[in-house]
Amino acid sequence: MNLIEEAKAFIEKLFKDKLSTLYTYHNLKHTTDVVAAVDEIMTVEDLNIVDKKILLLAAWFHDVGYVNGCHQHEESSIAMMTDFLINKGQDSQTIESVATLIRSTTLGYIPQTLLEKIINDADSHHISSTQYHVTSNALRMELQNTSQKTFSDLEWNNENINFLVNRHQYYTKYALENWQTLKEKTIQILQENKVKMELSNTKEVKKKSKEDKPDRAVDTLFRITLNNHTTLSGIADSKANILLSVNAIIISIALSTLIPKLDSPSNAHLMIPTFIMLLSSVITIIFAILSTRPKVTKGVFTRQDIENKKVNLLFFGNFYKMPLDEYQWAMNEMMKDKDYLYNSMIKDLYFLGLVLERKYRLLRITYNFFMFGIIISVISFVIAFRMV
Repeated sequence: MNLIEEAKAFIEKLFKDKLSTLYTYHNLKHTTDVVAAVDEIMTVEDLNIVDKKILLLAAWFHDVGYVNGCHQHEESSIAMMTDFLINKGQDSQTIESVATLIRSTTLGYIPQTLLEKIINDADSHHISSTQYHVTSNALRMELQNTSQKTFSDLEWNNENINFLVNRHQYYTKYALENWQTLKEKTIQILQENKVKMELSNTKEVKKKSKEDKPDRAVDTLFRITLNNHTTLSGIADSKANILLSVNAIIISIALSTLIPKLDSPSNAHLMIPTFIMLLSSVITIIFAILSTRPKVTKGVFTRQDIENKKVNLLFFGNFYKMPLDEYQWAMNEMMKDKDYLYNSMIKDLYFLGLVLERKYRLLRITYNFFMFGIIISVISFVIAFRMV
């Protein structure tokens, strides 16, 4: 068995045993298609035996890194290829040449050498296949499985058009002469599908326009609940401010009137009651401050957060550090999605409720300290005066 056959057997076994079923596109079928495309191009190119070996090894190994996940799969592929070729006694120059070709398949890379052009054209051979829609849907499902990226039919169709028209090109003479025409037919089909989908969506929007408008009862529910939360928050802050003011006055009077008199031995009996009163006032002030102290948030979000619907854009603490254009984009994205919008409003009410619960819990503790502190202070003063 020669080296290429050994590599084939190794890759087939690795994909079969270790590749997750989530990868519906980057799997053994894609790899064998790329190898077949490389073979097809090599038949018309004047390549020596070494170059053909390097090309075929790169084709077999270029996506094997997906068995370890899609993140930096090229480097993972190179690591597995290196171990395999070292075990097969291959020299470092061969290994480095294969690694260079694998890196050249990175999305967005512009191939420089003939070998890089061949493997890049082979890697995108499916574009000119009559089964393009099958492989395209397999990639769409893979993105949804592994990255939680979902596309409507129209969005996916537009993504394909954008990629084929603006980001992809063939480089070898063979691909330009034999595959370019088929690629243009694929683009034409996608553009025709786009027109049909847009017409269909327009009719659908008109038909469901009334259903898409927020229900008045739901709108009223959110508005009243939000107003109630805001009012309760204002009442809690007012109560905390009253306690702060009252206890600040008590401390001021104590410091200016009682404390100077404690230096006299005849007033020693007032020391403990004064201390109790001051302590209860200080604790009351501390809890009143805690109940009104704002919580600082990071104030930033990423586009991935918006796509995954993880951030609540209705709360200023989630966006105050973001540039205006990013916030405008994010709000427009949220308003396009009725579920995202309503869920954001629900989250806003929920977390406002948590804040209110904390405020009123701390206020209850504050009033208890104030009430019991005043009672104990008065009792202490009465006892102190009777002991004189």
